[in-house]
Amino acid sequence: MKFTKMQGIGNDYVYVDCTKETLANASEIAIKVSDRHFGIGSDGLILIKKSDKADFYMEMYNADGSQGKMCGNGIRCVGKYVCDHKLTNKDEFSVETLSGIKSLKVTKDNNGLVKLVKVDMDSPILEASKIPVDVNYLSNYSNREDERVINETIEVDGKEYKVTCVSMGNPHAIVYLDKDIDIKEFPIEQIGPKFENHKAFPEKVNTEFIQVVDRENLNMRVWERGSGETLACGTGACASLVATHLNDYCDAKATLHLLGGDLNISWDKDKNTIIMEGPATEVFTGEINI
Repeated sequence: MKFTKMQGIGNDYVYVDCTKETLANASEIAIKVSDRHFGIGSDGLILIKKSDKADFYMEMYNADGSQGKMCGNGIRCVGKYVCDHKLTNKDEFSVETLSGIKSLKVTKDNNGLVKLVKVDMDSPILEASKIPVDVNYLSNYSNREDERVINETIEVDGKEYKVTCVSMGNPHAIVYLDKDIDIKEFPIEQIGPKFENHKAFPEKVNTEFIQVVDRENLNMRVWERGSGETLACGTGACASLVATHLNDYCDAKATLHLLGGDLNISWDKDKNTIIMEGPATEVFTGEINI
């Protein structure tokens, strides 16, 4: 199997061009190639396919073989791949995903290679039943009228947390950390799995731990369902901007500082759409016997 290893601010995937060939047993292959000791090493596998609804189709799998609906960092790398590998000559094009069709716009360097990708991530989903969140597992849930989960109380492993939930095509739970702690020392490896597998989240959940620096800057660490902690999560950054703005901790535009780098996220309130802009990088290409 020919592949390309790519990363978007440290969120790395193995990419396969399936516009030219088919790949069976993608879930099993995702587990094998993602292994950082016996495989290529990645947060998952992404297949680039033809689409009858858009310019391309992105099919993604997490490191544990489970299929994901959407990946913000992954789709930026798809944008870079299809341009740099001459699958399209457009600077603006569309990519179909399981969470809908996304519009992409690329910025190229002097050599004609993509350096930045801007993605219209569509509208955030706030209704608990659509995220999904089972509000019966939230303590004293107070917002049954419009089903939003904003600053609600959840008990995880015997401790209460305030959580805000948003879907960007996949479910996210956003939790806020005090400013005086060192976010890099936060024990995410212990707490992340407890959120991921909590009964309040029937499809499991990605959990973002946010530290508000000011109204235009947020520090973020993320525990992704099916992959564990990753250096970055594009949909998580978008969900975190929405959640933080709804809690009035930040403006409708902010820079998210993740372990792997920065993402610029903005919420166009008139169109109710989230715009994400960030880099995408090709690491290496190769072949693997699967």
